[in-house]
Amino acid sequence: MSFPVPHHDHGACVRAAMAAAEEQCRRRGARLTDIRRRVLELVWGSHQPVGAYALLDALAKGGWSAAPPTVYRALEFLQAHGLVHRIALFNAFIGCARPGHHHAGQFLLCSGCGSAVELEDAKVDDAIIAAAARNGFSVTRQTIEIEGVCATCRAKGQEQ
Repeated sequence: MSFPVPHHDHGACVRAAMAAAEEQCRRRGARLTDIRRRVLELVWGSHQPVGAYALLDALAKGGWSAAPPTVYRALEFLQAHGLVHRIALFNAFIGCARPGHHHAGQFLLCSGCGSAVELEDAKVDDAIIAAAARNGFSVTRQTIEIEGVCATCRAKGQEQ
């Protein structure tokens, strides 16, 4: 996956993500309730990580009555089922581009526009696992956050 291009069909992107989420929940026998579905739609609303309170505000603007624990529970469910990732740098969440596939979280985070892209690079995974093993450590989960500037922001002169 790459950073969204100017004429990116985001509607198709969201529809594909929601269909994948429904299939993932169906396979796992999990319920994608209305609130969980809506939170996931809001997370997929852009390619920028979104925080829990921004989700709460968006829900309220859409006529949903939800308290912070409701949003956090929905995010916990979505994360537990591999539908979203938590981006620690921003204390925010982004939709998983590959739900249902075991993979490490590698993210390119643009400091210019705030967009994020999930990578899946086996060489990076292998290097981390090998380095950990040399130190007597067994990796159970990894998330790598790489901050930089995307091509669109560089072209606009937004390098930082």
